Amino acid sequence: MTEKRTDPMAYQLGMAMIASDIRDKVLINVDNYDYSKVSARDVEEALKKDHLSIEDYGALLSPAATPYLEEMAKKAIIETRRYFGNSIGLFTPLYIANYCENNCVYCGFNCKNKIRRGKLSRAEMESELEAIAKTGLTEILILTGESRHHSGVEYIGAAVKLAAEYFATVGIEIYPLNADEYAYLKKCGADFVSVYQETYNLDKYQQVHLSGPKRVFPYRFDAQERALMGGMRGVSFGALLGLDDFRKDAFATGLHAFFIQQKYPHAEIGFSTPRLRPFINNANNNPNDVHEQQLLQVMLAYRLLMPFAGITISTRERAGFRDHVIGMVATKISAGVRVGVGGHEQEEKGDEQFEISDPRSVTEVHQMILNRGLQPVYRDYIRV
Repeated sequence: MTEKRTDPMAYQLGMAMIASDIRDKVLINVDNYDYSKVSARDVEEALKKDHLSIEDYGALLSPAATPYLEEMAKKAIIETRRYFGNSIGLFTPLYIANYCENNCVYCGFNCKNKIRRGKLSRAEMESELEAIAKTGLTEILILTGESRHHSGVEYIGAAVKLAAEYFATVGIEIYPLNADEYAYLKKCGADFVSVYQETYNLDKYQQVHLSGPKRVFPYRFDAQERALMGGMRGVSFGALLGLDDFRKDAFATGLHAFFIQQKYPHAEIGFSTPRLRPFINNANNNPNDVHEQQLLQVMLAYRLLMPFAGITISTRERAGFRDHVIGMVATKISAGVRVGVGGHEQEEKGDEQFEISDPRSVTEVHQMILNRGLQPVYRDYIRV
């Protein structure tokens, strides 16, 4: 049988709509972005400016900017030091469940993928949180697969409440919620919300999100704004680089964050720069034409567009690249990472989402940061 595909612009039952013009503003600018027309002169003019226009930002993401990466890096270092000093934040993720209702062709948690599924009990969550806290980390990112049935809001709320007892900062990377649900998780102790659009190209979005709630493009797009409406302190943005034209997706990601910051100036903004990674039953899932040079260009452009935004470098990337970009552009790095369900204190209860490239412990990453003349930061926020 052929699976019935729903309209990716049609909201599903229970999905709240909000009045916002940000999506239209982003997509119109992306439609008008033709990086093939950018000249070296355009890049040079952009690099002279202290504040980038939308056109300047597009120039720095273009192929014409490739010969100027060194100049971009010099400017990025100045901006990173101005807003973040020598500090590098550390955190680790904790996957509490890997059940998923989405059929996304690039993800190991894909509901059609035959993997070992699992979720942590309250006791298992506490055991994992205790083990992570013993490493000295004070920031945690709670993740689940995207399944309201197996990982309901109350289940996630219980995990957040537990995490808030052990950690100064609690982030969540889960399925998109309505504003009132984000408000509930905020009361439980959550501080940050990470939601990644994966690709801003609607045609490609339909092709890679075959079914499930994630297929609804606008509901996912508005998730960060609903999180801020629910009182969250900060939100993070990212595209899965290599899924489509990475320059256009990075352009859209930056504008999405930029317009949110304009509308919600109090919000703390973050970027993540994930690239495609192999996963169980798909060893060949690698980024299309996004090599480390291109990834660095994207990160530098993010920094020059929004110099005060945090930028995270994850264990999807190899250790040498991660070491190179901290302090220059990245301000946060993960350590002691497990991407299966649990795995910090006990055997993983469910299979991993993707293969990581950097398995170093918190102690090893801490020492690397010191060796680079930077300052590992474990706590930048105090709960009162």
